[in-house]
Amino acid sequence: MTTSTDSTRTERAQPSTRSLDPAERHRLERAFSIPRTRFLAGIPIAALVLLWSFEGADFDFAKLAGGSVNTAEFLSRLFPPDFSKFGTIVELLIETLQMAIVGTVLGAGLSLLVAFAAASNIAPKWLYYPARWVMNVIRSVPDLVFALMFVSAVGLGPFAGILAMTLGSIGSIGKIYAEAMEAVDRGPVTAMEAVGASKRQVIAYGILPQAAPLLVSYTLLLFEGNVRGATILGLVGAGGIGLELTTAMKMYNYGHLSAIVLCIIVLVTVIDQGSALIRRKIT
Repeated sequence: MTTSTDSTRTERAQPSTRSLDPAERHRLERAFSIPRTRFLAGIPIAALVLLWSFEGADFDFAKLAGGSVNTAEFLSRLFPPDFSKFGTIVELLIETLQMAIVGTVLGAGLSLLVAFAAASNIAPKWLYYPARWVMNVIRSVPDLVFALMFVSAVGLGPFAGILAMTLGSIGSIGKIYAEAMEAVDRGPVTAMEAVGASKRQVIAYGILPQAAPLLVSYTLLLFEGNVRGATILGLVGAGGIGLELTTAMKMYNYGHLSAIVLCIIVLVTVIDQGSALIRRKIT
């Protein structure tokens, strides 16, 4: 009796020696293996590509060192900042923020719809590839081009900028939404399909709940980008503070330019801290 009890205790104390399936063992070993040969062979190839890029882009360290003097001179002209038009700056910043909010809501909504069609675990093949192709086309066109197009269509003002941000969001954030939904755990989805859940139920209760934290995080990132994007779109007359920024640069009004830049930095910093707080709440 004592021998049997000691044997049982020994078996419990010792780790399980159950052999793994050979395919599973090979998969686990590959996860910790480093492809040294391919990695070492890739280093000189990457170095050659980098040197080729430096040469083709005319990157010159000597010119960079020489230009630092001009850069320091330009920065010295920005001080002291001139806040005599602070009311105008605040008004335009509020317009920029409003553009970003509307553009984010519209862009995120349309991007989510397109993402359903561009997620391989949701959409059929005949819908998946056209949706991906549309997003690739939209993503390849700069937002400034969209802004110029909408300015010529609806005229100058923030409405053109909102339309440009909305359309541009589909190409960028729509792809990220689709990839977030493709990366969900397949287990709950398979279980729901096994008990006869419809496609709508699988998406609503199996995919979206898992992808929701990433979707919210990416939406906040889109909002931050739209705030900065609205500033740039104003350069072509699509509303926001960008036009005032361009005017200050053309008039060499460096004090006013510095005040605008500082106010934009404050706005972006506040939005970034608020977004970080929301991310911490949902993760």
